[in-house]
Amino acid sequence: MPSVAQQARINDVLHCIHRDLSAPLTGAGLARVAAYSEQHFHRLFQQVTGESLHRYIRRVRLEHAANLLMFEPLTPVRDIALKCGYNSLASFTRVFSEQFEISPGRWRHQERSQHIPYMSDPEVAAGAERIAPLPLPQPDLIELEDQPVVYIRHQGYNRSIRSAWQILQAWAAAEQRPFVAQIGLHHSNPAWTPLERCRYVACLGVDSPVPRRGVVNAMVIPGGLHARFRFSGQYGDLLPWITRLQNEWLAGSGLKTGATPAFAKYQRNQFIDPEERFELEYYQPVTLY
Repeated sequence: MPSVAQQARINDVLHCIHRDLSAPLTGAGLARVAAYSEQHFHRLFQQVTGESLHRYIRRVRLEHAANLLMFEPLTPVRDIALKCGYNSLASFTRVFSEQFEISPGRWRHQERSQHIPYMSDPEVAAGAERIAPLPLPQPDLIELEDQPVVYIRHQGYNRSIRSAWQILQAWAAAEQRPFVAQIGLHHSNPAWTPLERCRYVACLGVDSPVPRRGVVNAMVIPGGLHARFRFSGQYGDLLPWITRLQNEWLAGSGLKTGATPAFAKYQRNQFIDPEERFELEYYQPVTLY
């Protein structure tokens, strides 16, 4: 079982990976980030994440590529491959086809099935039915500053996320910090990533440095141009709302998705709310073509 200090170092590596998926991201370079020998680093990374380094990097790069292909119809496939760390279009096409059983070009242009992984969850399927007749809120476009946070990473998008928020709440109480600026960072798109594989990061905004590292670590959520949507509802509703904003708004907005993860700022957090209801602002990073 990895120690708290070891998990903190692997968290530094994960932050480095997600900060720039186009970077080389070699085992040797990431081992230096963690301050371990390369052999020990690979073994520890597998223990902490449940995946080998190579498999993890390949998966998150391809998930990001799938997003870009769907929501940047004017960007050439070759450019998307470069943004996701692939210098060869042929190698990108090969690994993408292995992952999704379809070529990048067909993924972009085909009429995709309405069956998506999260619809197998009865509560999310019910949420999709509830919000179907409702109009999609129109967003504001705003420029955000960088946001320092403390965080806990979590694998799986389900009620188990509650445990991450409870740990952050206990940390805030111990450090005598307000438990107010609650932010959920979405690394994975559940439209094509099974919920149990989705990566979620529970974050708490802070306004002063964090002196100690451990189970709770610190990072900065990058600022920049974002589309801000306001959503409210009950457990099961948010994922269908996110899919609708991507399919109905982003695809026709004239903007393209940014490289950083989308995130939610909770006024009411469904994972710790007694009635499992949420009120939040959802921030979709965007850029101009």
